[in-house]
Amino acid sequence: MSDIHSKIAALVGGTDVVLFMKGTPLFPQCGFSSTAIQILERLDVDYETVDVLADPEVRTGIKSFSDWPTIPQLYVKGEFVGGSDIMMEMYQSGELAELVATKGVARAA
Repeated sequence: MSDIHSKIAALVGGTDVVLFMKGTPLFPQCGFSSTAIQILERLDVDYETVDVLADPEVRTGIKSFSDWPTIPQLYVKGEFVGGSDIMMEMYQSGELAELVATKGVARAA
């Protein structure tokens, strides 16, 4: 499992905002992933996604990496934020926008 955790750590550490999701931003494969993408789009931040359906090892490994049982999972500047429910709560309260601003996350190009 440490090999996959190393791969995930590199993905998380290599980009300011990373969303591990089911599907792609254009074709999310579950409602929760779709919600997460909509939130990131509204925040107008630059982000990367990882389709866990394309790699079963990542799909399993991300759950143990974060100790979080569900997907999607959002990371900002290497820090685990949460799933779509937490993202929605933070977005509605303004806390997510504040977090990305405080962390100096780049705006979408």
